Amino acid sequence: MSREFAKKLLVFVLIGLLSLFVISCGTVKEETAQTEKVVSTVNTENLKEIYFAGGCFWGVEEYFSRIPGVYDVVSGYANGNTENPSYEEVCNNNTGHAETVQVKYDPESVSLKTLTEHLFKIINPTLKDRQGNDVGSQYRSGVYYVNEEDVAVLQEVFSAEQQKYNKPIVTELLPLENFYIAEDYHQDYLQKNPNGYCHVDFSTLDDISEASTGSIVDPSKYTKPSDEEIKNMLTEEQYAVTQNAATERAFANEFFDNHEAGLYVDVVTGEPLFSSKDKYDSGCGWPSFTKPIDPAVIVENEDNSLGLTRTEVRSRVGNSHLGHVFEDGPKDKGGKRYCINSLSLRFIPYDQMEAQGYGEFKTLCDSYGG
Repeated sequence: MSREFAKKLLVFVLIGLLSLFVISCGTVKEETAQTEKVVSTVNTENLKEIYFAGGCFWGVEEYFSRIPGVYDVVSGYANGNTENPSYEEVCNNNTGHAETVQVKYDPESVSLKTLTEHLFKIINPTLKDRQGNDVGSQYRSGVYYVNEEDVAVLQEVFSAEQQKYNKPIVTELLPLENFYIAEDYHQDYLQKNPNGYCHVDFSTLDDISEASTGSIVDPSKYTKPSDEEIKNMLTEEQYAVTQNAATERAFANEFFDNHEAGLYVDVVTGEPLFSSKDKYDSGCGWPSFTKPIDPAVIVENEDNSLGLTRTEVRSRVGNSHLGHVFEDGPKDKGGKRYCINSLSLRFIPYDQMEAQGYGEFKTLCDSYGG
């Protein structure tokens, strides 16, 4: 066998093995690599925690990290009889630990009831010491709480779940006794290994709604002034754009080349509209964004002026004319370009957001998108 032939044969074998690996791991959803974690406004000063065991923690961690209102999810080992166990010890040495994830969440954005109901959507609670293809006491299902006031809510969810089965559910409901963080290579495993093993069905996240997660921008906090008040508070140019749908000049406006981190709000009402994270240089001469900070803050109307058919965008509370949205934006960010008049906006720098009453949105505005 020639050396060159041997090299080609080795390459062929490696390609074949790689193909088999990808096929065997295909159940882990290509969407793991394609779907960004859901971002929501989280009050980090009011975080609560709950611990969920649902089989292999790789998928459970990724699943809960996608739920709006969840701040952080960490994989670890819980309620065992040894200290600081390794993965190998948990698998082989009867440590009593369960593969568990610590979920830190904002109760104002997502409820404990909703989170626990979603655990039951990805497990079979009638199986003892098993989920998916994984068998062993470390793969048992459970809910471990740290606050006694959570028990009533958890018991309510467990009772409702039991009604769905003829067999008794064996998912544990216990206080947390101990929790040890797993090795680094287990953390964000499916983010690092999109084709890795996973028994979780992520499609059950599709029913997450604004009603269960809380909206990002509360419209009741903002009001539209009278027309007389608007005239007094705006310049003539701002009034012409926001109230009469005029258009400012390209490349000669305040924010088209602003690369500072911060929040863009309606100049009339102060309602948050766009984040600097979603701003980019489209070359059109006006501020351009890939999306609003919350889809609900934007109202779209058909615009047939100037002999063209375009989609006008206005603010929700103030009904201010903002600009137009086009379908020629960055494909990797949804393909939309929100082309907005600077005169319709007020910009709040990141380091001033807290002082001006917009601190809750800081996690969404801490950088420039580029």
